[in-house]
Amino acid sequence: MHGLFNRALECFLRDTYGAPLWRRVAREAGCPETFEALAPSDPETPRRIVDAAAAVLAKPRAVLLEDLGTYLPTHPRQARIRRLLRFGGVDFVDFLHSLEDLPGRARLALPDLALPAIDLRAEGGGRYSLSSDCGADVGYVMIGLLRAMADDYGALVVLEHEISPMGRMTLAIDLPAPRFAAGRRFELARQAAG
Repeated sequence: MHGLFNRALECFLRDTYGAPLWRRVAREAGCPETFEALAPSDPETPRRIVDAAAAVLAKPRAVLLEDLGTYLPTHPRQARIRRLLRFGGVDFVDFLHSLEDLPGRARLALPDLALPAIDLRAEGGGRYSLSSDCGADVGYVMIGLLRAMADDYGALVVLEHEISPMGRMTLAIDLPAPRFAAGRRFELARQAAG
């Protein structure tokens, strides 16, 4: 397991709920109070952190993980993540199609980071199907991330999900209005001084 996951959980809990809550969660999970993003980690550590946070906050795991997915591209301290995701395309549909390339792009930046393959199928009429063997926890994070990115692009999206007992996530993505509202400002390239 990559330390990046632990660091993301640490930052999310600290930025969203405060340092005292994060310290309590770390203590209850039996883990350090700070993580090095590039260091290897025990594969059970993220599960222990999520379990402890869900108990301390009295929130279901799924809700907490969706909140993490929303946090990653929206919190000001995570602006780099939003920027990397926005390079996926000029609109939400382009972004969806770029998700299949995400595991390969991640390996370019972090060769030891293994992300599961993502399969996107266009079904017509603004409907898409996204599937991955990412497991339930990452699946819930992906749901929050997709909702946040739809808002970022100004798209109205309806997500329905199913996560099999074997960890296969399938998302039905319905885009009734790809340009529902003004998205957040973003420029792929800076304007040249003229």
